[in-house]
Amino acid sequence: MSGLGRSILFVAGLTGLTVTAAWLGYGGHAAWVSLALLGPLGVLAVVVGHVVASRRSAIGSLRRQVGLIAALIVAQLVIAVLLFVQMMFVSRHDAYFTVLVVAFAGAVGVWLARVLARDVMQDVDTIRTTLSAVGEGRRDVRTGLTATDELARLGAEVDTMIDRIDREESARRALMAAVSHDLRTPITALQLIAEGLEDDIFEPERRREQLGRMTTHVRALSGLIDDLFELTRLQAGDIRWTAERVALDELVQETVDAMRPQAEARMVAVRAELPPTAATARANPEQLQRVLFNLIQNAIRHTPADGSVVVRAEPVGDGVEIEVADTGTGIAEGERRQVFEAFFQGGERKARTDGGAGLGLAIARAIVEAHGGRIWLEDTDRGTRVRFLLPDVGTPA
Repeated sequence: MSGLGRSILFVAGLTGLTVTAAWLGYGGHAAWVSLALLGPLGVLAVVVGHVVASRRSAIGSLRRQVGLIAALIVAQLVIAVLLFVQMMFVSRHDAYFTVLVVAFAGAVGVWLARVLARDVMQDVDTIRTTLSAVGEGRRDVRTGLTATDELARLGAEVDTMIDRIDREESARRALMAAVSHDLRTPITALQLIAEGLEDDIFEPERRREQLGRMTTHVRALSGLIDDLFELTRLQAGDIRWTAERVALDELVQETVDAMRPQAEARMVAVRAELPPTAATARANPEQLQRVLFNLIQNAIRHTPADGSVVVRAEPVGDGVEIEVADTGTGIAEGERRQVFEAFFQGGERKARTDGGAGLGLAIARAIVEAHGGRIWLEDTDRGTRVRFLLPDVGTPA
């Protein structure tokens, strides 16, 4: 049903209620008069109102639209009173003062509509001006609307959007700066080595050494580019993988065993603490193992000799939680929100160290979130505890 049809149906129902009230109060004649006057008048009013609504672009501003609707309401009141006075044989004295009262009430209504439209338009102009400034590149503007109506909520959403855009642009600039830095270092080294080989400045016994350094830098560049490409696809949701029921105790133990040689080389103990009842989650095992590799490797890097890294898995109410805890340098309180951002560099504990590109934690977060989970830092008095939740726990088949 069209909008006009619904409006006519509303007027018909309202007229029926009014006619019924008139019949109950004053009898059949009053009911008939009410039906004869209010029915056609109501239908005419909604038809004119829909014509006004359909010509909004031609009418112009909201102020004019509100003014036309207010004028239509007043005109309907005046016509209804005049027709009732004519048909009900009311005295001229009563009719005169009835028209005065209706005209007074209508004028006050029009004035209040103008006041309301003015305030509404001020808010609309504020939002429009703010969005225009954002479109021109400014990020220091806000609507500042503090009321509780729909326009104020819209203004609050606009302010939130500007904050998000500002943060994303700042993160993008920081990312580009970090990528440029990480690319410049190996590229500069490769250029110097290549020029040295071309100019034949290296002694024969050092040429193999320089070629080995070139291979190392090329691998670093390749790894950085691969990580950036994968992180971009993860954040854009372009990567799809199959999920299956994964026995987490087996996966965790396998990953810990694979990382043990690296830990022993740095004189760090690494072990798994698993629950007596095996927990499972629906996930992609390769991607989940990559999360564990990234977290354990990051923990080993930041744990001094004779320290330890412990990987735990435990069922919780809405899933299974896996934790990687270390006895390393820890993370400052002011940096905890940023550790999962790409290329984040902290104070004592840096995300980019020992040749790492600073993308491991960012990729881990993207993979966990792609599984419908979340990852965070757990409070601890010593070292760092990274914990992530995977939904859908069950028991192995």
